[in-house]
Amino acid sequence: MGSQGGFGNSKEFLDLVKSIGEARSKAEEDRIVLHEIETLKRRIVEPDIPKRKMKEFIIRLVYVEMLGHDASFGYIHAVKMTHDDSLLLKRTGYLAVTLFLNEDHDLIILIVNTIQKDLKSDNYLVVCAALNAVCKLINEETIPAVLPQVVELLGHSKEAVRKKAIMALHRFYQRSPSSVTHLVSNFRKKLCDNDPGVMGATLCPLFDLIAVDANSYKDLVISFVSILKQVAERRLPKTYDYHQMPAPFIQIRLLKILALLGSGDRQASENMYTVVGDIFRKCDSTSNIGNAVLYECICCVSSIYPNPKLLEAAADVISRFLKSDSHNLKYMGIDALSRLIKISPEIAEQHQLAVIDCLEDPDDTLKRKTFELLYRMTKSSNVEVIVDRMIDYMISINDNHYKTEIASRCVELAEQFAPSNHWFIQTMNKVFEHAGDLVNIKVADNLMRLIAEGFGEDDDTADCQLRSSAVESYLRIIGEPKLPSAFLQVICWVLGEYGTAGGKYSASYITGKLCDVAEAHSSNDTVKAYAVTALMKVYAFEIAAGRKVDMLPECQSLIEELSASHSTDLQQRAYELQAVVTLDAHAVEIIMPSDASCEDIEVDKNLSFLDSYVERSLEQGAQPYIPENERSGMINISNFRSQDQHDTSTHALRFEAYELPKTSAPPRISPVSLAPSTELVPVPEPSYPVEMHHVASVPSVSDTGSTELRLRLDGVQKKWGRPTYSSPASSSSDSTSHKAVNGVTQSDVSSTSTSRTRDSSYDSRSAQAEISSEKKKLAASLFGGPSKTEKRPSSTSHKVARSTSPAVEKSQGPKAVASSTTGVVSEKAAPLQPPPDLLDLGEPTVTSSAPSVDPFKQLEGLLGPTQATSAANHGAVDNTKAADIMSVYSEFPTSGQSSVNANPLPTNAGDANLIPGLSTTNKTGHAKGPNPRDALEKDALVRQMGVTPMSQNPNLFKDLLG
Repeated sequence: MGSQGGFGNSKEFLDLVKSIGEARSKAEEDRIVLHEIETLKRRIVEPDIPKRKMKEFIIRLVYVEMLGHDASFGYIHAVKMTHDDSLLLKRTGYLAVTLFLNEDHDLIILIVNTIQKDLKSDNYLVVCAALNAVCKLINEETIPAVLPQVVELLGHSKEAVRKKAIMALHRFYQRSPSSVTHLVSNFRKKLCDNDPGVMGATLCPLFDLIAVDANSYKDLVISFVSILKQVAERRLPKTYDYHQMPAPFIQIRLLKILALLGSGDRQASENMYTVVGDIFRKCDSTSNIGNAVLYECICCVSSIYPNPKLLEAAADVISRFLKSDSHNLKYMGIDALSRLIKISPEIAEQHQLAVIDCLEDPDDTLKRKTFELLYRMTKSSNVEVIVDRMIDYMISINDNHYKTEIASRCVELAEQFAPSNHWFIQTMNKVFEHAGDLVNIKVADNLMRLIAEGFGEDDDTADCQLRSSAVESYLRIIGEPKLPSAFLQVICWVLGEYGTAGGKYSASYITGKLCDVAEAHSSNDTVKAYAVTALMKVYAFEIAAGRKVDMLPECQSLIEELSASHSTDLQQRAYELQAVVTLDAHAVEIIMPSDASCEDIEVDKNLSFLDSYVERSLEQGAQPYIPENERSGMINISNFRSQDQHDTSTHALRFEAYELPKTSAPPRISPVSLAPSTELVPVPEPSYPVEMHHVASVPSVSDTGSTELRLRLDGVQKKWGRPTYSSPASSSSDSTSHKAVNGVTQSDVSSTSTSRTRDSSYDSRSAQAEISSEKKKLAASLFGGPSKTEKRPSSTSHKVARSTSPAVEKSQGPKAVASSTTGVVSEKAAPLQPPPDLLDLGEPTVTSSAPSVDPFKQLEGLLGPTQATSAANHGAVDNTKAADIMSVYSEFPTSGQSSVNANPLPTNAGDANLIPGLSTTNKTGHAKGPNPRDALEKDALVRQMGVTPMSQNPNLFKDLLG
């Protein structure tokens, strides 16, 4: 583009490049770049900028971006430059865009149309620029927009276009394999393209496809072998040679493909032997690229079906690599040798000395690669040399991660190829001593398991010698300072299990050593726990053998100290030790058998050992166990539990409608009313008193408060309205305030009538079809359930007519109070109607014109001290409306409700007519029940004014005025 030589660019741009190159610090460079960013921000938005100048600005933006600074303010100008008709400007725009944007950038959508247009251009240079942008910018979503045009370009006359089209399809396969699965045949065809560049480009997507499914391309083995043979015979143009090697990168790719196709396939491998052998002979090993081809040949030989001649040729090449002075070639030789020993282990034996020499090399990377090879070469004959070398190297390095890896490999090799017990124990001691806590805790567990299980053979003598050797070595090491925690755990465990097994060491000597370990590591609870458990094992084995146990003073002081430890684990171990010491030999032998650490523990899931105890308890009169699903009341509780789980697990909106109430004829009330629902939780009582038709005295709340089935609503949060809780503590205050607000003493007759009306309505609803638990919860939240102290009257004394609706029944409480005060009693009974839906807030069935009276005056007249006078003056209509408002508050589950209806009075024939008389009717015979919508609207209006009802019949003006 001329920028490299300075042709066509301004002096300002050349000075920028020079100043950046001469910057002596990062801070100076950043200062130069930030100044350049400010300059570009100001000048790039100037009008009528010449195209040549804009190209220079875009290149300067590329410099800014490459130096790690943000040049996003100029991205859109690079996108605009891709639309230019000039080839130089278009290629500059594509170059900048591919550097600036990624495949998910928002500006990609502005380039897709330009790419589509340029892919159809007659100028193949424009097409190549567009294909370069396709490989970099097209994502999975925009592949369908350009895929047909890219596939069409596979037949372009220019080989450069065909090659870039193959590269674009390969990129599509990497982004979205499903988008080009139907184009695999095009890759097969282009493998035979006349241009070697197109053929070489086709090898890359074919390699990815073969790596996924090699069996589908077995038929291409002959073609790949033929191509590799032509390349090796130098039939390609000289332009493909590199350091006098014919197309080495094509050879390497073909060898990789043949290694995949020949793996495990003898017939396919036989077709490859000749050409691979020719490459071994003809390849020049004096250049790096020649050695790279030879290394790939060794990898191919190690993958395909083995051939003795090829293995010998590979061994000769490896020998040259290992004898070379270049660390890179030695590294290649070590890696190639590690591949061949899988097929022919004897090849590694002749290079063992050369491999050991690599361990002396100062190159740390070469050492690590060599240790990987040694790990694979280890046998019984060379395990001592290799493991000793690995331990020495582990001591010399500071890389904790690699130290851990070498320690685990040393342990593994020692377990598999240990020549003697003594060497094995000494090796483990070295590993734990020098690796410290870096040793994986699994290594310690494996070591303890190996000592416990022995060598896996039936030779008990060898196992005993192994354990005795371990005990002797650990007793020598136990006094050394700075031993790792994992090693101390192994020492304590071995001394506890096998310290006194051979009779060589006494229990007092072993326990003294264990106490010393616990005292020396007082801050390590894990080590102390292992030491206490080891002490318990030693004493248990002594007791089981019938020998007298004399606990040392230091052991006694240690146990007393741990008994008061803050660690509950140490306390439990100390108490267990004290308990074991007091047991007899037979019990100790059962609970702690000798050398049983590797035995399986049998777990009796049926607890059959308790059968005799259960039988004796049943004979002595104990109650038998009742399964949970058979216990009374558990079904209801499980229903509640499952409902709660369903509610908590369902966080989305629920669109199903509530069930409509089923209309039915009023059933005959039975003499003894059953519980209204099986979902009610009964209050436990010794017995239920027989209900009397005539009671001479008024029972107290304490006598009758707990004799009925009811919903427990104390402390239950209300689901609607302001979040409040009803509590038993508010019952007395609500009841008192309720009676005080009314200003008059309510008559016992009205209380009894109200209670009976609600009881009869509730009994009639309980006889309907079963209601869903969700609706019951809704009813309990809105209306508070039945009264806490109500009693159901017997049907033999009198019958109560079914009221119009629950809202009418609830509103009859205030009506009864007003009617009893004014002396107005009506004898007309309301006609029977099905109860309305509780949540039906639609238009009321009975419409009446509302009086144009201030509702607050009504409330003042209803709730003031002169309630009786104002109620008489307002008339029946006003009295009904006031009662409608207050009926809403009577529905809430407050304890004030139970206080009003808590004292049922004796009933007589005249009392039965009080409640039907309060249900006034209009001329058409329909009851004037409360309007739920009006009641809720008035309740919301009062709450918006900042008043929260305090009881069943709140004093609104007292709340307003404070």
